[in-house]
Amino acid sequence: MAIEVGQEAPDFELKDQHGTPVRLSEFRGSKNVVLVFYPLAFSGVCTGELCAIRDDFPEVTRDDVELLAVSVDSSFVLRTWADRDKFTFRLLSDFWPHGGVAKLYGVFDENMGVATRGTFIIDKAGVVRWTVVNPIPEARSVAEYQKVLSGLS
Repeated sequence: MAIEVGQEAPDFELKDQHGTPVRLSEFRGSKNVVLVFYPLAFSGVCTGELCAIRDDFPEVTRDDVELLAVSVDSSFVLRTWADRDKFTFRLLSDFWPHGGVAKLYGVFDENMGVATRGTFIIDKAGVVRWTVVNPIPEARSVAEYQKVLSGLS
């Protein structure tokens, strides 16, 4: 079962595509977080979604918003993908323990061994304010993220 609106977002620490540790709680009090889980780097739908975020989601450049995109890929794979597709936002590796953070958020598909397409928008207080979980083949809408963020201060 996925984390629900109104719940405190579980804290975690993962390494980004540069090997830098990122802890969710470091943004508490200063940034709203858009936490995006996706199955695998270099796959068609995932590339389309992250390119849409890169191209159509200017909110990632706001001082009060942090985008964290999470998959079970290694940080080495994520670095190669980020360099190829010019992703400047953080791609976090949930590689080991395999899918541990996706499991914590209730968006890990045990049969496939990857995260489903779950998104959680977390306010500055660390509370989940919006969530959507789509099946693996179904892309999410960046416009929905924009609507939710416009309502958060």
